Amino acid sequence: MKSYENLNLQFIDGAWGKGNSNSVIKNLNPFDESLIHEIQASSEEDVDVAHEAASKAAESWGKELPQKRAEIIQKAVQILESRKEEVIEWLIKEAGSTRVKAEVEVQITMGIMKESASFPTRSHGYIFDSLTPGKESRAYRKPLGVIGIISPWNFPLNLSMRSIAPAIALGNAIVLKPASQTPVTGATIAAKIFEEAGLPKGVFNVVIGKGSEIGDYFVKHPVSKLISFTGSTPVGRNIGKLAGEAVKKTSLELGGNNVFVVMKDADVEKAVNAAMFGKFMHQGQICMSTNRFVVHESIADEFVKKFTEKTEALKYGNPSEEGVTIGPLINHNQLEGILQDLNKSLEAGAKKVCGGNHDGNVLAPTILDHVKDDMPIAKNEIFGPVAPVIRFSSEEEALKIANSRDYGLSGAVFSENIEKAVAFARKVETGMIHINDQTVNDEPNAPFGGEKGSGIGRFNGDFILEEFTRLQWVTVQHEPRDYAPFS
Repeated sequence: MKSYENLNLQFIDGAWGKGNSNSVIKNLNPFDESLIHEIQASSEEDVDVAHEAASKAAESWGKELPQKRAEIIQKAVQILESRKEEVIEWLIKEAGSTRVKAEVEVQITMGIMKESASFPTRSHGYIFDSLTPGKESRAYRKPLGVIGIISPWNFPLNLSMRSIAPAIALGNAIVLKPASQTPVTGATIAAKIFEEAGLPKGVFNVVIGKGSEIGDYFVKHPVSKLISFTGSTPVGRNIGKLAGEAVKKTSLELGGNNVFVVMKDADVEKAVNAAMFGKFMHQGQICMSTNRFVVHESIADEFVKKFTEKTEALKYGNPSEEGVTIGPLINHNQLEGILQDLNKSLEAGAKKVCGGNHDGNVLAPTILDHVKDDMPIAKNEIFGPVAPVIRFSSEEEALKIANSRDYGLSGAVFSENIEKAVAFARKVETGMIHINDQTVNDEPNAPFGGEKGSGIGRFNGDFILEEFTRLQWVTVQHEPRDYAPFS
């Protein structure tokens, strides 16, 4: 099987070509910062052409038989499976993924696609009883038309596909703008897969451009009916503002400052094992990654000791090497921001237990103890392998810490008393929370999304079906109606 080519090009109306901007995007390997591609960026004109193509294609694609749309998605799953190794290598090279993370990402992506293949026949309307004599009341579910997708760099394939596959399955056309750091794994390799699967031209369009040049224009474009965005809270707030001015829908999955609460009756060994995954999967560069470990003071010493032992055993470095579980941060700016928060927190009284050193963009897995919730390492979303441990003495204090941030994406509670843990969890202001498990959970049929500054809307299953379609109320008056006193 021949590997995909021309992955550094735009994909508009079924054709691959260079963008029309004067800007060039350098696609770099995050580990050694070597050049992978130079990409001629998209211009506002390219954004227009892509939306025009999507609008035209949506007219026919939205009327396509449901089994045809399902077949395309199913074929795309088969192609991804056959090209699994090619995709994994790209995730390692472009996104700094370790092999373990890359394999997980591909599996999760296929799960989303398989679930989406069922959407064409799950999309249904309603028949209502009418309050008016002789009237039949219906609601038809229809595609939105064109959906604009803006995807992030951390899980680029997965977080693009969770919008791509449902949108296409439900009869919409899309225009996708990936993160500049991951244009291949976030967009063009998915476009190649669907092109190979036989998706009609214009249904799937890709524009690769700098947010500073085309970002706002993309969001405000009059053709798109919804913007599906995954990324930081500050950018999400701006997108929500622009979309509101344009009177269009949004699905926003934003940042998180996720808590991992360990009650005094918790099984410490189980909690530590979960903490390793929740913190260090993909170097902590996941919106659901555990940001704050809130541990009861009576077991904190034991937790920190066991957590440290396991953390120091982790292999970090080149993600392409066998056994490496901690790879590079996405770029040097990301590293510098984390180091700044780490050092300020140490100056404020936090104690470094292990780690803190770095080689290039690779930051050694790090644990800080005796952290206070107002220290930068706890206050800010840390997109990196740094684990702050905050000690608490009462459940009231733990709950206050859990709800102290303007985020509410994910969380975890460890306790041997399940009902007690559930009662606590339901008081945490978050869209998702897990008992005796870590914070990084995503299943294709479960509602995924946050509260407060972590976003609006829900992805996956029937929940994304509601987001990516619209209802039209239609009534039929079968019998003459009494319009008195006007008749």
